[in-house]
Amino acid sequence: MVRANGAVSLRELARVVQTSEVTVRRDVRALEAEGLLDRRHGGAVLPGGFTRESGFPQKSHLATAEKTAIADLAAGLVEEGEAIVVGAGTTTQELARRLARVPGLTVVTNSLLVAQALAHANRVEVVMTGGTLRGSNYALVGSGAEQSLQGLRVSRAFLSGSGLTAERGLSTSNMLSASVDRALVQAAAEVVVLADHTKLGTDTMFQTVPTDVITRLVTDDPPPHDDRAATELQALADQGVQITVAGGQSGTVGPDPVPTGRQQRRDMPLPGPRRGPQLRSAAASMLGESTAGERSAAARVADMRRR
Repeated sequence: MVRANGAVSLRELARVVQTSEVTVRRDVRALEAEGLLDRRHGGAVLPGGFTRESGFPQKSHLATAEKTAIADLAAGLVEEGEAIVVGAGTTTQELARRLARVPGLTVVTNSLLVAQALAHANRVEVVMTGGTLRGSNYALVGSGAEQSLQGLRVSRAFLSGSGLTAERGLSTSNMLSASVDRALVQAAAEVVVLADHTKLGTDTMFQTVPTDVITRLVTDDPPPHDDRAATELQALADQGVQITVAGGQSGTVGPDPVPTGRQQRRDMPLPGPRRGPQLRSAAASMLGESTAGERSAAARVADMRRR
């Protein structure tokens, strides 16, 4: 399956062979020891180290439920009439599908998939960069894309990547993609990273967004056994990144329950000294959250590990 698709998730493997993810994880570890594949959080890929990057067909099948939950929450951060940039990626494509319902929105993107998702949204204006088409992820890259972003200023940038660590921030395996992502960041007042738990603790070749530039991370709830992801969340929170977690059974922060049909979420506070007091997001206000009941990021990570 890995040879055919370039990457595969543990969940999909467990479903196909009709066994538990624990058993699959053990077998994947044995295959990695033989040099047949490389393990990734939540899945496995062909060997290749820092320089290998899976194509869009392979990425689109990894952590699909998690990406959907992340996109649902990220869309709640966008307000009517706002101007934003949205980078390339399978998670940002999911976000774009939800942004089609936001009136008066202007979206600047270098992704053909993001533009396609918004093509029939009557009340959303789509502005595409120039550049050279990179077929593996349907993104426009190169000097043409970067030059078209000069002088641009928007409220937020929504980006994803191949890996995210507290030490280096967001990274990707392709130099051209990294360069355009850095130009997108320069155009935005705030940077929101969309990354499922399989990206946490993974470091790839080219840095795109340093940790101290990331305003918010929207991610999903790591599974109980994933200590590495939980530890990385703690380290990111310690450096001042505001963390919004989708899914899980713990619900939202504060006394109000999550209304039926809405995605569960919770925020980690900002313990780091990098930023001063911050306003709650539009999504937090919409869900009726109360900051008075928030606990520390360390307590949240401890809860994740106990589950």
